[in-house]
Order: sequence, then structure tokens, then C-alpha cells
Amino acid sequence: MPGAEPIARQRRESAKTVRLRHQLLQWYALSKRDLPWRRNADPYSIWVSEIMLQQTRVAVVVDRYQTFLARFPTLVSLAEAPEQDVLALWSGLGYYRRARMLHKAAKFVVQQLDGLLPTKAEALRTLPGIGAYTAAAIASIAYGEVVAVVDGNVERVLCRLEGWAAGNRVGETALKRKIDELAAQLIHPVHPGDFNQALMELGATVCLPRNPMCLVCPVATDCETQGEHKTVPRPRMQSREVAHALSVRTGRRPNRSGLEVLLEQRPASLTVMPGLWELPALKNTIVAQKDLLMTLRHAIMQVNYYVRIRNVHEDAVEAITVAAGERRWVPVNEVAAMALTGLARKVLTRAHLLAAIPRAPIAQ
Repeated sequence: MPGAEPIARQRRESAKTVRLRHQLLQWYALSKRDLPWRRNADPYSIWVSEIMLQQTRVAVVVDRYQTFLARFPTLVSLAEAPEQDVLALWSGLGYYRRARMLHKAAKFVVQQLDGLLPTKAEALRTLPGIGAYTAAAIASIAYGEVVAVVDGNVERVLCRLEGWAAGNRVGETALKRKIDELAAQLIHPVHPGDFNQALMELGATVCLPRNPMCLVCPVATDCETQGEHKTVPRPRMQSREVAHALSVRTGRRPNRSGLEVLLEQRPASLTVMPGLWELPALKNTIVAQKDLLMTLRHAIMQVNYYVRIRNVHEDAVEAITVAAGERRWVPVNEVAAMALTGLARKVLTRAHLLAAIPRAPIAQ
């Protein structure tokens, strides 16, 4: 009978979809991590967490998220804050453009939308810094819109479920389309937010990029791969050598006897970390052993920086450093509240010159 096989296949796929939804939601209810942004359905809190989680490990975000919301508990408080305050609380997360766009979007919502975030993914995408993934996450988790979230974890899970190879640029557009279509087909019509989070959680904790834990996977029986799927190797990291000056002096301001450290602000014209504060760069990246204070490695995107830090007396700073922006002597007890680069924060922490930012708990 013509058409019988396609109809039968649709029925089998439908049964598989129902089974997968049930198994995944059941597993998520029992196994999900207790993360602070999962304790409520506040759209603003979810928005902040999703922006922070982009290209940043969950363990790093947990701490920063709670500190950030303690300082900016509402969308209005974020919109009214100076940008430097927002960047200071973002310091350590990297990719500072995210913080700037989050701040810009908050101001837009307050000024143009009466402080109310849109409830639909399509409208959310019109805000600065909110793309398809973030819009779908907010809309499904906070508002229950039936829209699929597709991030790197979800892509990996779906590719393995279907046995699709990933990473081949020749067919990348077609593969992305297939993944989006499958995600839209699988999304739970009643619990879209939990289902989206379940898929992401599965990719983050079980269906790992390397050595996936297939024996404990709740949907292993429907997986066509059962292990790592074929992918194109990631590009190799590049290596660069840099050197910075750490210059500390006794405070010169009236009634100040504590230490001050010299910081330099990156010009606003730069495309990478504009406006953030860092240690002055040395003209020569080679530092004699007798002058070497510390060495460390610092990774930014696809570059490994091998960093040398030299302790420099204030009288010698101008002669051996590259002047690239405004410089300021900052009391050590005020440095932690500044918008520092990740490297500067790391160096000052190791030098015991960075007091911890007070961390306030979020009300449960």
C-alpha cells in the first residue's frame, strides 16, 4: 500500500519522541544540579544567568551570579548603575562585551518598555546582546513558551542521538538546520523550560564531549551513537609571551598610609576589553631572573599567554613600560571594586594585594 511505510515511520518516531521526553524529564527531576538560577522563574535572574553562562564554566558563574544579583537585585537597579560598577562585578568572567550589552539592554527595557522584559522569544531577540539561544532560554524557562533552546551541549546530544557527524564545515548549514528542526520536534509542549534545561544538563553532566557516560544516560536506548561521535579537531591554541609591571607604593593621599598599586585603563577605542584596568605592560617581555616577581599562564579564547611579572619601583615605571592609557595609583583596599582584566585580578590575587569582594547571599 503506497505511503504505508512513511506513516509507520512517523508513528515509530512519535513513540520515540514521547518516550524520550518522559525519560529525560524524569531523569532531570531526580538528577539536576542545585544551581541558584533554578530556584525561581524570575525572568531577570534567568537572563543574567544565561548571559553569564555563555562560554564560562558553571562553577565560576555560581559565585559571580550571586554576588552580581546581591548588588543588582532588579533590572532597574542594573539599568541605573554606572557601567564601571557593572564591569567590576563582571571581572573574572571574561568576555566583557556581554556585561556591556546586558547593561545596555537593561537601560533600554527601563526607558522604552516600562521595565518589563518581553515574554516571547521573538521580541526578546530585539534587545541588545540577546540572540536566538538566550531568547529561547528566557522565554521557555521564565514564561513557558514552547520554543527549543539549542546550545553546544544540546547540539552534541542531538547529533549523538541521531548518529550525525559534527564539525564538517562543508555541511555545517544543513546540519544546523537538521538540529534545529529536531529540537523543535522534541520540545515538550507542556514543560518546555524543564525539557530545555534537561537537554542542556544531560550534555553538561553525562553526554560529555570526551568519554560520555553512556551507561547512566537516561536516553541511551534511543541513541544511535553510544559514545563519542565523529567531530573535526579543535584548532590548536596559540602561544604568546607578555610582561607587566607590578608597582606598589605607600599611599600619598592625605590621611592615607596604606599601599597603592599602579593601574592603567585600556583605551575605549580597543575592541578587546575596552575601559578595563590592568597592570602597565613592560617594553621588554624578557625579564631578568633577579627582577622576576612571578610567572603565570593566562588563556583568552584560543591564545595561551605566558606572563612575566616584574616588581618595578615607581620612579622606574615610565622608563620601562609602554604608556597606553590613563594611569592611576589606587589604594589596595579599593582595587577589588574596580573593573579589572582577568589577568590583573589573577596577578594581584597571587601578590596578596586584592581584597575579596564582599559576597551577600540571595534570598531563597
